[in-house]
Amino acid sequence: MTERKKYTAEFKQRAVDLVIDSGRPIAQVCVDIGVNEGTLGNWVRKYRQEHPEAFADDKPESVTYAEHQRVLKENAKLKQEVEFLSEVSSFFAAKQQS
Repeated sequence: MTERKKYTAEFKQRAVDLVIDSGRPIAQVCVDIGVNEGTLGNWVRKYRQEHPEAFADDKPESVTYAEHQRVLKENAKLKQEVEFLSEVSSFFAAKQQS
């Protein structure tokens, strides 16, 4: 039977801070520090539950339907412009070769 590793409270806190402050995924940080992904995930989840005020701003921002439609139109226009510029550059490149 394998013996469970014991981590100090300071180590746990530094590991959680590394995940939260860096914005890196738990899977990436756990490899770097040599801790099981599930273990580090538990530490981060516990920290978030104990400090909900620190994550109040993490909720996604909502946009209005009108803003969403405006962005969709702008995106479509930009796609058309890119397509047009691609065609124009192809035309001029072909013209230079002949």
